[in-house]
Amino acid sequence: MKNKMSLICGIGVILVFFSAIIVLAVEFSADMIHTSQDGITKQKFFVSNDKSRVENQQGIAITRMDKNVMWMLMPEQKMYMEQPLDPRNVTAPSEKYPGEIERTLMGQEVIDGRITDKYRIVYTMGGIKTTVFQWFASDLGIPVKTASEDGSWSTEYKNIRIGSQPDSLFEIPAGYQKFSEQMPSTDDMYYNEMEQGE
Repeated sequence: MKNKMSLICGIGVILVFFSAIIVLAVEFSADMIHTSQDGITKQKFFVSNDKSRVENQQGIAITRMDKNVMWMLMPEQKMYMEQPLDPRNVTAPSEKYPGEIERTLMGQEVIDGRITDKYRIVYTMGGIKTTVFQWFASDLGIPVKTASEDGSWSTEYKNIRIGSQPDSLFEIPAGYQKFSEQMPSTDDMYYNEMEQGE
């Protein structure tokens, strides 16, 4: 049971980090590549207006802002967990980085074939000041890459394909049973993960 809860929380954190882009008008799919001292993590990401889906080796996470709900799917067990979402906690991508106190435009760079504006962002979390770089793609309305100032980690979208996404990607598959145990709130998962990343 403990392993199952760890799996679910891990998937949930992914959605918290990328909740800002689930309200976009643009529809697309992409590979999410996270690089850190622990190695490289690859995930698939799908967006359709107010719906999003993240796939990794642990499982699948679906957010439905039209229903104010998040679903965590466990394909091997054919089970899912449901977590209510508070629309007030979803920030638009045009808003500031959480805790942002300074933003400087560094110029333009091409990331994965797309022209982006590179920003140097300073923010505070838990009283600690941190600096990151962010590459913002105006055609998508999102940052396609974020990296620490010291280069110790980065998260990047690659192979972005703009276009309609199948509705079935954002539904619970037939035959799945609901897992009833309560999962942590998205607020708790967000702040726990941000503290660990400092």
